[in-house]
Amino acid sequence: MSSPASGIPPVLLNTGLPMPLLGLGTYKLVVPEDVNRAVDAALVAGYRAFDSAAVYQNEAELGRALKELLPKHGLTREDVFITSKLGSKDQGEKAMEGALHSLSQLDLGYIDLYLIHWPGTEGLDVTDQRNPGNRAQSWATLEELHAQGKLKAIGVSNYTPAHMRELMQSCKVPPALLQVEFHPKLRQTELRKVCKEYGVCFQAYSSLGVGDLVTDPVVLEVAKNCERTPGQVLLRWAVQQGVPVIPKSSNPDRIQDNARLFDFTLSDADMDRLSALDCGRKYCRDASLVV
Repeated sequence: MSSPASGIPPVLLNTGLPMPLLGLGTYKLVVPEDVNRAVDAALVAGYRAFDSAAVYQNEAELGRALKELLPKHGLTREDVFITSKLGSKDQGEKAMEGALHSLSQLDLGYIDLYLIHWPGTEGLDVTDQRNPGNRAQSWATLEELHAQGKLKAIGVSNYTPAHMRELMQSCKVPPALLQVEFHPKLRQTELRKVCKEYGVCFQAYSSLGVGDLVTDPVVLEVAKNCERTPGQVLLRWAVQQGVPVIPKSSNPDRIQDNARLFDFTLSDADMDRLSALDCGRKYCRDASLVV
């Protein structure tokens, strides 16, 4: 994978696989024309990573868009990094069926990174004692497909420190990555510590706090001072700490703006001001109740 050629630096996963620090999130991108437009704009802007999931219902659209657009940009399958995720409805005994469906929908030969999307199981209460067993079964399935080369790296999303420790005690292949909500109001200090301890890459989603943080007075002031957009400041705050980001957008101009993260640096003072916003605020689903 040749992400450095795009100008976006990579992080090295514990599998030895390089993954770009910036990827395009595709949540809510479903209409084929919208997917095509977003992927085209992203490739022009230098994106080489794309984040999908079974529950986004756009794996087939993303796969088709890439097959159509990669040759146009002089790129091959090996030049891009594709992430997808196992839906919680397939957690446990349906994991093989779910993962193979993702592979078939994307139809790109293999998936670079495949995650368990949620620690719980659809249809089970968060306190249901079957949740840990289902997670373990899903992970064993991902390990099997990883050994076959169909999933180049495997990981998890929305896991808590307790879920991570449980997985590390039972897994044969350690997770390459944990993807969770992360922004100045939710710094996830303990989770980052756990990931560092286990050699797991920590990746952010909802870097803009579902849009709420772009109007925060501190973010606005930092953005004004460095003549950048609030979105760029929030994304830069993460990547400057070595945390990969996957901002989602269907707007070509916004997609391009979000890629302009590597030609400026936030001062230590600005980094500290943003980090001081931390208050444990979660804008997305809270997995801490899932046993």
